[in-house]
Amino acid sequence: MTDKPAALPARPHFSSGPCAKRPGWTPDQLAIESLGRSHRSKLGKARLQHAIELTREVLEVPSTHRIGIVPASDTGAYEMAMWTMLGARPVTMMAWESFGEGWVTDAAKQLKLDPTIVTAPYGELPDLTRIDQSHDLCFTWNGTTSGVRVPGGNWIRDNREGLTLIDATSAVFAQEIPWEKTDVLTYSWQKVLGGEGGHGVLILGPRAVERLESYTPAWPLPKIFRLTSKGKLIEGIFSGETINTPSMLAVEDYIDALTWAQHSGGLQELMSRADGNAQAIARWVERTPWVEHLAKEPATRSNTSVCLTLPGTSADQVKAMVSLLEKEKAAYDIGAYRDAPPGLRIWCGATVDTSDIETLTHWLDWAHAQVTA
Repeated sequence: MTDKPAALPARPHFSSGPCAKRPGWTPDQLAIESLGRSHRSKLGKARLQHAIELTREVLEVPSTHRIGIVPASDTGAYEMAMWTMLGARPVTMMAWESFGEGWVTDAAKQLKLDPTIVTAPYGELPDLTRIDQSHDLCFTWNGTTSGVRVPGGNWIRDNREGLTLIDATSAVFAQEIPWEKTDVLTYSWQKVLGGEGGHGVLILGPRAVERLESYTPAWPLPKIFRLTSKGKLIEGIFSGETINTPSMLAVEDYIDALTWAQHSGGLQELMSRADGNAQAIARWVERTPWVEHLAKEPATRSNTSVCLTLPGTSADQVKAMVSLLEKEKAAYDIGAYRDAPPGLRIWCGATVDTSDIETLTHWLDWAHAQVTA
């Protein structure tokens, strides 16, 4: 019988979104001067612009790309890109997990674009070398619900005719993004840095701006999706003038996380922390006979949203494990996503400490022994 571990993780927060707060986070460390002020005041706009500037610095976004804060999380940011830019040329929708499948549905059933649809089962990727890059391409860089990521950007042509629209909400701040191959990129800061929800980030390269200024979709656009006025990009969106009212408390929390990232060593250190966490899980999987990675190939395994299957363990037993670990305050929110195969999903992004991942593995051994005894 596996002994019950004596020590708990210092921070048992392993949810894949919202994910763990940064190490040392407390609410009294947030700047609150902007609270109760208009987001269009000099102070409010300055804080929003500061968040954009910190984002550029930490993510190493080149000056060729614009960064805007937009409504409705990553979903809002990605929908905004789809509704304003797709339809100008053929589009290929690529899906290997539930969020990508959602974008397929929107393109096919809402926008009625008759897209080419390329899919792969959970845990796998399609053959990226066969993708027609005369089309606009829509895909998730890192599958949050499948634990599968694209193996870098070499498969994306520099001379592609179409745009790349990348949902990177669980990839940025943990994986290398080739900005020269990125026309549109979206994410939500509650996943990557443990920020509070409701806001998305939209990053546009020059080819995306050219599309926006030269193409008018056939369908009407809601106000919160409009990125142009009189045929020109609304530049204010990318300098702190948000489309609707943001939560300045959430903005200050995001600034706090970015400042921590900056002082911790920047992007390289964030990626290193995520890699170290994922490697700690991989070492445990290698020595544990009852668990496997959902992602089949090591080169395509996520270093943030690590998804595991438990062959020989029933779905009810997996649920019992998750409930038992939460009851013991050893791990919160580690069940697989509802549309994914039964299993575990453990966030390994930069705000998680490797020591907590290592402690968690002992609790996983104990919980499995308890529910399968």
